[in-house]
Amino acid sequence: MALEAMQGYHLLTKGESDQEQRKAMPSLVYLCAQKVVSDQASLRMMLDSIPCNLYGPLFTAAFLRRKTLILQDLVQRWPFSNLSFQKLLPGNLTQFHLLSNRMSMEAIIRGVVAYLSDSLSRENQERRQRLRILDIMNACSFNLNGDRSLTVCSHMLTLAKACIDLDKRCRDEAMQARKRSDFTLAPQTSLNTVYVEVWINSFKYRKMYPILKEALQASVHGPLRLCFRDLHFYMQPVCKTVELLELLNPAGVRMIELYKITLGELNIILPTMVKFSSLRSLKLPLCLNSSQRLTCNTEDAMKKFATLIGQLRSLKELNLEFSFLSGCLQQLLGGIQEPLENLELGQCELLPVDLYYLSESPHISTLKKLDLKDHNLSKHLLPPFLQLLVAISSSLRFLDISMCQISDHTLTVLVPALSRCSHLGCLALAMNPLSTQGLRSLSQNCVHLQELQLVVYSCPQDCYFVGPQSVFYINMEKLRGFLAELNEILVRAERTDIVWARNMSVLQNPVYMNLWR
Repeated sequence: MALEAMQGYHLLTKGESDQEQRKAMPSLVYLCAQKVVSDQASLRMMLDSIPCNLYGPLFTAAFLRRKTLILQDLVQRWPFSNLSFQKLLPGNLTQFHLLSNRMSMEAIIRGVVAYLSDSLSRENQERRQRLRILDIMNACSFNLNGDRSLTVCSHMLTLAKACIDLDKRCRDEAMQARKRSDFTLAPQTSLNTVYVEVWINSFKYRKMYPILKEALQASVHGPLRLCFRDLHFYMQPVCKTVELLELLNPAGVRMIELYKITLGELNIILPTMVKFSSLRSLKLPLCLNSSQRLTCNTEDAMKKFATLIGQLRSLKELNLEFSFLSGCLQQLLGGIQEPLENLELGQCELLPVDLYYLSESPHISTLKKLDLKDHNLSKHLLPPFLQLLVAISSSLRFLDISMCQISDHTLTVLVPALSRCSHLGCLALAMNPLSTQGLRSLSQNCVHLQELQLVVYSCPQDCYFVGPQSVFYINMEKLRGFLAELNEILVRAERTDIVWARNMSVLQNPVYMNLWR
């Protein structure tokens, strides 16, 4: 009955948009799918006769309920070219379930291995062109938090072993075929035509280097190919980083983060990255810290870096947070040929000359995200920042000026320029000394920004009081009064869709992170 209900629902919603179907899914299809997967034995016998459009809901239910036998069978018979976790699992729960669901992840990998084994055999030639991409980027994401990082490591280890084992098996079979002079088998087991790309974005663990290297070597022509889309390297030896980068598919990598690396080391790595034709994002926090104040050697290294980074033709995002860039921005960005869309320069000790350059650079026409947190915008940087804000007002969508010592007076000066940013979707003002009056004025002046969705702020200064032992406490009554007043302003302007949040972690929500993309 549950299976019939799922089929009936899909017929009824055949003409509806994907968005409309996703809204209805939790209450209709997903509830039916939960019931169906609860009887694993019966469903496994029926899989070959189930319509393709029911595979997605059944996959979601099986994954979340840890029905590993069903999950493996579904993946082995997957009727589409792409299997993407991000599309199949609930957005807000995806990361949690992927990081905590080791058994289901291993079942999926077993399913892919079984699918490839079927496809490589002569009896299943018709199945070769089905599954091509397994997108599990959410499952193997950069994370350094305790058990979660261990789970990510486990996923990576399982994938690497499967990749190596399948490649070895195919080569052994090919060798046996040559020995038997079975020329009819060779074309059918071609390693270049039967394969699945596994899209992952992962932190590279130092202890995993040997097996990861072997897996990448097996991926070049093997049936299971690791395709790193987003890469994070944390304090890895330069020689090993270069070695692994050389093994990657140049067309697959979209983002690379090299954390806490010197400018000299960066210049050794960058030539290897020039071949990455799809590299869109480069994150280099702490590439030049304050202890490496510019000398003749570092100036030469900076020139070399500027030349190399200019060769990354697809680069749109650049993160140089926590770097010492005083007076160097023009030299650094001058060699970049294509305009940037995202520039993160938090805690970079910028000077007025840097902001003046940026306001007149080729990047102003395309800049969608700008991060200048932890710069004092109340004094010498204020005039060039105002000029910059006006220059990027037609393109800016995401502005982070947290910890910038912005007072009510400074905000009053900034509001006219902010009001001109017609596409602004997110404004981060956290940890600035603002009062209820300043924030009230900001809310009144920003409600006309039709694309504004999020404002991040800190508790107003006048909502604090000094308690025993000079400890600051929040006056909850006064804070509630301000929040009621803020809500009234939004209601009156019919802009209750704007979220005002005091927790900076909301900026990590994918919904808001993608505002500027």
